[in-house]
Amino acid sequence: MDTVLAITDEELTAEALSAVPEDLSDDAVPWTDVVDDDVDGFGLLPGWYMPAPMIGGRMLDGWRRRLALVVIVAFLAINAAGLCSTYGIVELAAGH
Repeated sequence: MDTVLAITDEELTAEALSAVPEDLSDDAVPWTDVVDDDVDGFGLLPGWYMPAPMIGGRMLDGWRRRLALVVIVAFLAINAAGLCSTYGIVELAAGH
């Protein structure tokens, strides 16, 4: 039987407080001064972590559009035939 080792909040706090901070140079600046803190104004996630989605992204044209349509049609045909391609292997969807 596997034993699960749990770390308590007190142990984790003691580890964090006992850590020796690295020596910072005199010209070091905080991370939040270097990157935008809150680009979208919502404050849930900083802009550098998850940027706002593009509005009106670039449209596909030429061979890229044809390739995208072929992939979409292939997945629709696989599903319409009652097959499953969830894990990259096309198999019968029965029992899923």
